[in-house]
Amino acid sequence: MNDRPLGPLVPNWTPPPAPAPMTLEGRYCRLEPLDAEKHAALLFNAFQGHDAHYDYLPAGPFHSAAQYHRWVKDVTSDPGNLFFAVVDLRAGAYLGVLSYLRIAPEAGSIEVGNINFSSAMQRSPVSTEAIYLTIKWALDAGYRRFEWKCNALNAPSRRAAQRLGFSFEGVFRQALVVKGRNRDTAWFAIIDAEWPALKEAYRVWLDPANFDLQGQQRERLGDLTGLVRAASDPTL
Repeated sequence: MNDRPLGPLVPNWTPPPAPAPMTLEGRYCRLEPLDAEKHAALLFNAFQGHDAHYDYLPAGPFHSAAQYHRWVKDVTSDPGNLFFAVVDLRAGAYLGVLSYLRIAPEAGSIEVGNINFSSAMQRSPVSTEAIYLTIKWALDAGYRRFEWKCNALNAPSRRAAQRLGFSFEGVFRQALVVKGRNRDTAWFAIIDAEWPALKEAYRVWLDPANFDLQGQQRERLGDLTGLVRAASDPTL
């Protein structure tokens, strides 16, 4: 008997490419490489007056367009992240930001984060499709693991991760100090074996036929993804 078991072989493993600046477009939204000159003033206006959006983010709130512009310049110059601006195709307005981070092609792992969606974008097909487009690119490109992490106290983010099909993996205690406060970090992930079924769940939910004339959903995404998730968040 082998008392030192090893993980299964990963046949024909080739690390996927690191994401380069690109545009990802769906039915409801388009993700464009974040650019300070093009997007900063528009996004600052979209977020203005909603300082609570920054409670769990590493930076902000921003109290001037110039301050937000400097932040965009800083984060877009960091090669470890790839930031996107989200445009609502129906409204023709820039309403959100998110990024790839912790990009590790050699491990086949990548994370979505730095998510800040304006109030006009939240709880809409636009916000769901924005996340879907980032997952789709990564897992279709050959990544084996797509991560979502958040402050363990951020209940809306934990609910969103579960609704979107991410499986709960645990809490890292005292993982970070953010804005002078302790942060325990809740971990969620999707792995490549789950992607075909999750992709179908997204296809069904994002289909215009899933919404009535008042825009109300017929099928709930959380019900569709719940058939696939390996583990649920016990706090929800």
